[in-house]
Amino acid sequence: MSMRTLHPIAFRRAQRGAALVVGMLLLLVLTLLAISGMNTASLELAMAGNMQYHESAFQAAETGVEQAMTLGAFNPSAGAERLPATEDTTTKIPDTGDRDAFFARIAPQLGGAAQPAIWGASWDSFSTYHFEVQSSGTSARNAVATTVQGVAVIAPWDSTITPGPGMPTTLTP
Repeated sequence: MSMRTLHPIAFRRAQRGAALVVGMLLLLVLTLLAISGMNTASLELAMAGNMQYHESAFQAAETGVEQAMTLGAFNPSAGAERLPATEDTTTKIPDTGDRDAFFARIAPQLGGAAQPAIWGASWDSFSTYHFEVQSSGTSARNAVATTVQGVAVIAPWDSTITPGPGMPTTLTP
């Protein structure tokens, strides 16, 4: 019995290149995974940037409400009052050239009429006037946020106010 030995050149001819095909397929899969990962990362980066711009707009709107509460005249007979975004009321984000701005408006609610005090309370008589402060903030890339804040101002009692149905007609001292 003789053993048959293959010559190295004859052994090489028996290979058909399967390793090359498998290697190319694995390389293709890895390339697709890398491209997908890069697309996901850049989408998440854009989403994070948009959230930053929205947060800046929200903070500008909150600044508008704060400025309106500080500088506004809460007078029920005066119609809607506008607080323009001037140099004093415009905020600047540090470390960038972008400017965030707001527009704030104060409007009397319920037709500017005084609302009655808590009927039957032992407090001194008082009335309340209700206002709405609406502020819109803008930031870079046209991000906009709107904030609405209700305000009740306590004032001396108005004798022209009548109680609601089912309420006593006089205040108890």
